[in-house]
Amino acid sequence: MATIDRVDISLVNLEPKVRRVDAMQSFERQETPIVVVTDSDGASGTGYCYTIGSGGPSVVALLEHTLVPALIGRDPSRIGGIWHDLLRLTHATSVGAITSLALAAIDTALWDLHCRRANLPLWKAAGGTRESVPVYSTEGGWLHIETGALVEDALAMKERGFAGAKIKIGRPHASEDGARLGAVRAAVGDGFDIMTDANQAFTLAEAIRRAAVLEAHGVAWFEEPMPADNVEAHALLARATGVPIAVGESLYSLSQFKEYLSRGAASIVQVDVARIGGITPWLKVAALAEAHGVEVCPHFLMELHLPLVCAVPNARWLEYIPQLDELTGEPMRIEGGRAYPSDVPGLGIDWDEGAIASRAVHTRSFRSAGS
Repeated sequence: MATIDRVDISLVNLEPKVRRVDAMQSFERQETPIVVVTDSDGASGTGYCYTIGSGGPSVVALLEHTLVPALIGRDPSRIGGIWHDLLRLTHATSVGAITSLALAAIDTALWDLHCRRANLPLWKAAGGTRESVPVYSTEGGWLHIETGALVEDALAMKERGFAGAKIKIGRPHASEDGARLGAVRAAVGDGFDIMTDANQAFTLAEAIRRAAVLEAHGVAWFEEPMPADNVEAHALLARATGVPIAVGESLYSLSQFKEYLSRGAASIVQVDVARIGGITPWLKVAALAEAHGVEVCPHFLMELHLPLVCAVPNARWLEYIPQLDELTGEPMRIEGGRAYPSDVPGLGIDWDEGAIASRAVHTRSFRSAGS
């Protein structure tokens, strides 16, 4: 039986290719903790997570001081058991973002190792439902972007075959959001989906008011209308509007998704593999959503979410935000507005180890006593 013999940790900071501003924050940089797990047979797997400008060193500290030392000597094929053991080990800091992100870096590395040893790509190992998925773009829809540029980007995405684009909302008055959406809708026509995202900016009263504006423009969904911990407000909003309500990027446990789904407070689940704690819990959330007849349209992390949305039967879209270009070789394949997962064994991410090493702002290695 192979055991975990070595774990390497790196922290890489990446600058966004475009300015990213929403109703609540600005995306300053992507802090990217990367974990490489190597077993006693010499096989390895690489996993990662991310933050949007703060907290990366805290994730790394939790990995170094608590989680990674507990991995050495474990059987890497027992992925679910390891995930639950590490969750119990961090009980005092769970459920929470830092713990979930650290767990995700380890869990995705173990899945990568498992798939490589099994000679299977993740999208097949986790279910193998479909060979491609439609893509929608977010990069051209940030809140600071002027209306003319929003229209130009949406038309460019439509020309590329994309079937949708996301527009950030949360301008000071609802009429401003309405004017921006109306200009895009007039340009792209009714057959192109427009997603909207408020990034938790509204009260319930304002969310109901804005939903009426969104409904007039036939949007595909109203994403994160209010603070994510207010399930009751989302349930009330869902009953007050015909616009689908999308949540998930700010939820960190299976039970939090259960509350939303059981109360009919969300009709689109945007579970984020990093923020939920890895592939192991991501697949459980997807199955829970399927049981409630709800689609999964995950947040961010397109390179890692691509094989997952192709693995499960209830995934609808993949969000296009380029993230790892500077750390990878072969990019993910997009043709005619659809993304195709890699058939290479593992997560399907073509990591450039040299680029990671050269850009790392922090590294540390852990080895078994006998290695």
